[in-house]
Amino acid sequence: MKLFVTGGCGFIGSNFIRHILAAEPGATICNVDLLTYAGNMENVSDLEDGRRLRTLRANVADEPLMMDLLSEGFDAIVNFAAESHVDRSIESAQDFIRTNVVGTQTLLETARRCHVPLFLQISTDEVYGALALDDPSRFTESSALAPTSPYAASKASADLLALAAFRTHRLPVVVTRCSNNYGPFQFPEKFLPQMILNALEGKTLPIYGDGLYVRDWIHVEDHCRALELVLRKGKPGEIYNVGGDSERPNIDVARDVLRLTGRSHALLQRVTDRPGHDRRYAVDASKMKAELGWEPRLRFQEGLASTVEWYRRNEGWWKRIVSGDYLVDRRAARSAEGAS
Repeated sequence: MKLFVTGGCGFIGSNFIRHILAAEPGATICNVDLLTYAGNMENVSDLEDGRRLRTLRANVADEPLMMDLLSEGFDAIVNFAAESHVDRSIESAQDFIRTNVVGTQTLLETARRCHVPLFLQISTDEVYGALALDDPSRFTESSALAPTSPYAASKASADLLALAAFRTHRLPVVVTRCSNNYGPFQFPEKFLPQMILNALEGKTLPIYGDGLYVRDWIHVEDHCRALELVLRKGKPGEIYNVGGDSERPNIDVARDVLRLTGRSHALLQRVTDRPGHDRRYAVDASKMKAELGWEPRLRFQEGLASTVEWYRRNEGWWKRIVSGDYLVDRRAARSAEGAS
């Protein structure tokens, strides 16, 4: 298995690289990442050897460069490259359009011209919009797209471009849409690591509005196992939802973190809600289970406890991010222009 992974220095991408290299002894990966604020070379630097894994700093929207790299020949493109923070997209959507939409279309076009056998587009449950708290249903792969944030709209656009490439050009595309991931190496600005790190440091835990915003949580390792199965057995032109069957209000997740860190509930602090905050996300992963034989393995309480412990043990990693020191030295990532 020879994979071209984009965004592999981010949270889910780096965990996927770790999973594949451990699960597939013969696998080799070319990882390209622009290393913007959320891309961290330290997430994969211990794996980098130039043989099984090489990491290049590159912009997926640079078509000539992508053509040059993909001309080496790969079994699949796995596209994690994305701007993904909703709050940042509300402040300004430009980077989200540039990476999530233009970058994806550039990869699709170069994949078509280089005859790549499979294009795996990693998406999100947020493209479906929101469900009401009292709605017993979950989103299926045939649910209408109704994104409510600039981030979600950019990912929905990318999904539609990918599926159009399959329909128009017969490019073998598969789209996966996953619920909220958690686990090691998640960037500290995201909800769960922010809760964990604030609790570990005895700081207040900011909770939007009433805290009753419900998300379906899945451990990143379960997500990575699902993606490996899709690479092997997924059907081109199809969409697969990946969910953890673990819906929880944000306030309950924060309370679980306080319990695991031995902190008082007095640290919970209500803050002004963000604009257009979706009340509930939930996906039906029956198709993944029935067609590909996948099931989530880690129960939320078990996965959360191991995640809290990981952040406790890896203080050096997250403190370098919080301080900004991780941005200073990026010499380990070669530029693609000089290394392709």
